[in-house]
Amino acid sequence: MSAHEPDLVRPTKEDPVAAASSELFGGPLGRRALLGASWWTPVRVIALVALGMFALGMVQKLPCYDGGWFFGASSQYTHACYSDIPHLYQGRGFADGLVPYFDKLEGDMEYLEYPVLTGVFMEVAAWLTPGSGSIQHQEQVYWMVNAGMLMACAAVIAVCVTRTHRRRPWDGLLVALAPAFALTSTINWDLLAVALTAAAMLMWSRSRPLAFGVLLGLATAAKLYPLFLLGPLLVLCWRAGRWREFGTALLGAVGSWLIVNVPIMLLAPEGWAKFYSFSQERPIDFGSFWLIMSQRLELQLATETVNTIATLLMLVCCVGVAALTLTAPRRPRFAQLAFLIVAAFILTNKVYSPQYVLWLIPLAALARPKWRDFLIWQACEVAYFLGIWMYLAYTTSGDAHKGLPTEGYQLAILVHLLGTLYLCAVVVRDILMPERDVVRRSGDDDPSGGVLDGAEDVFVLGAAAHPPKHAAQYDGPYVDWGNEGEPAQRRSL
Repeated sequence: MSAHEPDLVRPTKEDPVAAASSELFGGPLGRRALLGASWWTPVRVIALVALGMFALGMVQKLPCYDGGWFFGASSQYTHACYSDIPHLYQGRGFADGLVPYFDKLEGDMEYLEYPVLTGVFMEVAAWLTPGSGSIQHQEQVYWMVNAGMLMACAAVIAVCVTRTHRRRPWDGLLVALAPAFALTSTINWDLLAVALTAAAMLMWSRSRPLAFGVLLGLATAAKLYPLFLLGPLLVLCWRAGRWREFGTALLGAVGSWLIVNVPIMLLAPEGWAKFYSFSQERPIDFGSFWLIMSQRLELQLATETVNTIATLLMLVCCVGVAALTLTAPRRPRFAQLAFLIVAAFILTNKVYSPQYVLWLIPLAALARPKWRDFLIWQACEVAYFLGIWMYLAYTTSGDAHKGLPTEGYQLAILVHLLGTLYLCAVVVRDILMPERDVVRRSGDDDPSGGVLDGAEDVFVLGAAAHPPKHAAQYDGPYVDWGNEGEPAQRRSL
């Protein structure tokens, strides 16, 4: 074991769910249990667990690999093994050798509707896919190639989350063992953006704002959601007076995004703009509260109206997060606000694809590393994962009506929404009551905060401004709530 091992926080010592689960493997480890077995570091263990769970997720797609993607629309839904990847191999022109963003597609789509870096990822996988054999065989190979590339992304995510909180590496098991992570990883290409975002969070935790910005810009070039992390970071740096570091991060993000996008923007402007126009023109779709409203109330909301209201709701959430940041009794941790802002985008958006849960899993593990709350939320997401496929099975099985009717699917959406809101609520509670924060109970301030960790506040509002305190010199009462929620001891930080 490392010489610093005694300083590591062990979830089996502070989390009753982790302690109970560890009985399956012989109970909580002692401080000297693995002396001499230095190869089995937390990073390696968690990376291997993540790869194993990813492989199980691939096995779960086996019914579709053997024919469900090709023979009959409903079987890929009844087996809950649907993936966009094989369908888009031919549907977006990769089978025909079309170049994304430059070559027009047949039908209404015209151009590839993905951000540039994701399009590059898809194209590289197409280059690695042999063009011989039947189209079914090519689609199978294309899915396998993408799965291999996405598995590398999964390993990066697990390693980055494990290393972000130096004293809490075992929190990475939340990501590695998340059932929704295994089930949704090969539905689409979201893991690329998630991996880049996780790497960016790691760089910020190491006080490397330029590297953070570069990686976040690349993540935004693969998916839009990482852009929202700059908002809470701005307010945190405002409260701590860290304008130089934020400016460095912002320049890095803008620069890397431009390097990826400008060549396509100039050479193929119509193809480049497709992702943005498609996002605006897309109507109310699966998984959103908008769909429940339109179905239950029989509302016919125009897409422009939904876009406007959703944007306003997101702005309200941003203002709320900013107010929470500036008025909290102690400066919130970066991971907490990152989780809240991305969750707000998911909750207010007009569509929620099942793989979007991947955006939140690493952030949730850093924001609220508590197994009970994490598993409650994951149970809700697995329920939604099954619900959407059963609903699609119902709508595609004709008169047989195999699957979940509309009312059942609406309930699955509600479960997803309530599960996400629940996790948001406990994170907000941790911010307002920092003595209940699992990470801060172990003596840390903001291990994912980098230059913000232990920094002095220079601008606060409300009760927190009387007077502002150094984050690491908080002298109020601190309660260790123990494993069962009862005060075990009281001390000062």
